[in-house]
Amino acid sequence: MFATSQIPVPVFRVGEPISGPAIGRVVESHADDLPVGTVVLHMSGWREESVLGPGEAFPVPDGAFPGPEYLLNQGVPAHHGIVDVAGVREGDVVLVSGAAGGVGSMAAQIAGARGAASVIGIAGGPEKARYLVDELGLDAAIDHRNEDLDDRLDELAPDGITVFFDTIGGSQFEAALRHAAPGARFALCGALAGQVGGGDGGHPRLDLMTAIAREVQIRPFSTRHTPAQIEAWNTHYAQWYAEGRITFARTLLDGSLQRVVTAQDELLAGVHRGNVVVRLPG
Repeated sequence: MFATSQIPVPVFRVGEPISGPAIGRVVESHADDLPVGTVVLHMSGWREESVLGPGEAFPVPDGAFPGPEYLLNQGVPAHHGIVDVAGVREGDVVLVSGAAGGVGSMAAQIAGARGAASVIGIAGGPEKARYLVDELGLDAAIDHRNEDLDDRLDELAPDGITVFFDTIGGSQFEAALRHAAPGARFALCGALAGQVGGGDGGHPRLDLMTAIAREVQIRPFSTRHTPAQIEAWNTHYAQWYAEGRITFARTLLDGSLQRVVTAQDELLAGVHRGNVVVRLPG
């Protein structure tokens, strides 16, 4: 977990409850619009029961998706980064790091739904690379553990990439910059290579001469989101899902709250693909 206020996600301290998105069912209510039995989305995860105030629980629409867990996605930051920050449009060649993760998998699919000419995902391991192409519909994938990034980008994007959506940082950011087309747009929402495990991936070498000569636009953005960004994503999500242009990449696990703890460790170790959802008993 993150323990520094410099990272734009909630800071968790020892002894405090951990918050996070969750789906629950109302068991007691003093709100007329949320009667007992209503399935709701809230941000007080990592606990078996939560007491929520006005405006802290949102009813889950019935029938829009196969299950309520489909709303536990990372689409808001992915949508904001691809649409508002990078401005992906028809004809773009888009590279996504961490493409098998919760945010990256959504970002890659959104780029495709926006009409990108080619979407290339970076992932760790041949299974994840195959998953990106065969199940998520990306045009190509690079296994950074077993393939050379520069060689593969020379092959897949000979004229350079026009958009880079980055959740990893480190050497993957450096490689993307080497292969940036003139005027490329970089949307940076994470640096997991430096945030997890104490590495230096959060401090990649920035080749200023390349960035300046190619007029690369580098825009970091926070994963915090506004109500307008949430509404924009939910509208597109329902539409694109109904059209079959996007899916919810997830790993669904069953267990107690202790399983949530081990699932978090597995997530950070790269064991799972997409969002990791733990379904509690009851």
